[in-house]
Amino acid sequence: MGVQATDKFATKAIHAGSHVDVHGSVIEPISLSTTFKQSAPAEPIGEYEYSRSQNPNRKNLEDAIAALENGKYGLAFSSGSATTAIILQSLPQNSHAISIGDVYGGTHRYFSKVANTHGVDTDFTNDLVADLPKLVKENTRLVWIESPTNPTLKVTDIELVAKTIKSLNKDILLVVDNTFLSPYLSNPLNFGADIVVHSATKYINGHSDVVLGVLATNSRDIYERLQFLQNAVGAIPSPFDAWLTHRGLKTLHLRVRQAALNATKIAEFLAQSDNVVAVNYPGLPTNPDYAIVKKQHRDALGGGMISFRVKGGAEAASKFASSTRLFTLAESLGGIESLLEVPAVMTHGGIPKEQREASGVFDDLVRLSVGIEDGDDLLEDVKAALQKASN
Repeated sequence: MGVQATDKFATKAIHAGSHVDVHGSVIEPISLSTTFKQSAPAEPIGEYEYSRSQNPNRKNLEDAIAALENGKYGLAFSSGSATTAIILQSLPQNSHAISIGDVYGGTHRYFSKVANTHGVDTDFTNDLVADLPKLVKENTRLVWIESPTNPTLKVTDIELVAKTIKSLNKDILLVVDNTFLSPYLSNPLNFGADIVVHSATKYINGHSDVVLGVLATNSRDIYERLQFLQNAVGAIPSPFDAWLTHRGLKTLHLRVRQAALNATKIAEFLAQSDNVVAVNYPGLPTNPDYAIVKKQHRDALGGGMISFRVKGGAEAASKFASSTRLFTLAESLGGIESLLEVPAVMTHGGIPKEQREASGVFDDLVRLSVGIEDGDDLLEDVKAALQKASN
């Protein structure tokens, strides 16, 4: 029983990591026990002995994540930031990392203000494909990609980066943050990534009620190194959060597809509006990265995230963000409800202005996380707010 490699995504989402317990429960119960009985010293009755090391609900989620990312191994952590921290902690001292410049503010903060304190220095670039060969050093151990990036939604050819790294004959990990797309729209391991990471707080959980991070890999060596740190550092999610996230995962395909369809409708409108300076959305055929989108994304869907620059500067962006009826002004993304934010003063406010603008994060940029409400209602909400912002 259980899922097979040939099963389609929806089947894996429903059944991967799901096991009928001794009582025949169709939905596995939450196991809150911190410790597990042993029949003799160092001989646990089952496969668990202490919940920091492993827990049934966390193991179920990790198995499901691995299956949906077409990986062999999955790990779950207390947050997406903890996932990032564990990966960086696994690098040798005095290592060098290369990161795409337009990256989530929390990731940028960890690279620039935490990792550097334990001997990992990072170079950021806004053109990773072109700059990678000249940025690689003797001690380079990691390349970090977001695709699409947060918040300007640039798409990177993962396969091309993987081939470039391989051609350099270096021991470099390629890590792809797949949070904006979820495993439903893209599977970076298929294109040569060594590790794929998610803030599962976002699309994977999908209901804005859990903070959690996950990763998947096909390398047993990488898995064992990161699993050791997961246990040693204790950066683990609670059983209840793992259970909730696994529950949310079962409807991932339905939620993400609807969000992408809604977002496409809104992006098409914004692209034609006289009150918009520019629109960033991977699913538009006019997007300069659309050829990569068609290769890397399921059905060339652009996902549920849009960013756009409002005509009228920071004041207009603020006015738009405060004028919506259905889009809630709040940080985060990927939930069933629609959210919006102004990155320059919210999620990316900690990045110096010059560096932020070099990546395209201007004061007039608005980021939308399009939910699964009725698409026509959401579009009317955007139209009305844009009209108010232009007055």
